Amino acid sequence: MCVRIGELSQETGVSVRALRYYEEEGLIRPARSANGYREFGDGAVEAVRQIRGMIESGLPTRIIREILPYLDGPAALMPEVPCAYMLGEVARQRDLLDQRIRSLTGNRDALDVYLRAARSAAVTADTAA
Repeated sequence: MCVRIGELSQETGVSVRALRYYEEEGLIRPARSANGYREFGDGAVEAVRQIRGMIESGLPTRIIREILPYLDGPAALMPEVPCAYMLGEVARQRDLLDQRIRSLTGNRDALDVYLRAARSAAVTADTAA
């Protein structure tokens, strides 16, 4: 089943403009119908969600473009001799993600502490009334 860009936008919550940008960056590659409309295949929704998640994680599109083909495929797809720069850049991005994960985990834990305290105060206020 093929979907057009507007339908893909609705399914993923990613704007049409962003989808066109993903295409310009080589992150997605739609087919074209006889009338020139973009047509996206079955895996497009999941691919766009995955791309969006990586972008939201802070990964630059140049890194996403390099690693995207290998995320769901066998390790045999890996290039025989990856460029040293790319290896270093991917490792640097992984370290940045680790830092973000630690920060997000700390923020989540702080929210949990707040919620526990607020709920406890609410229960205490309800029983006192």
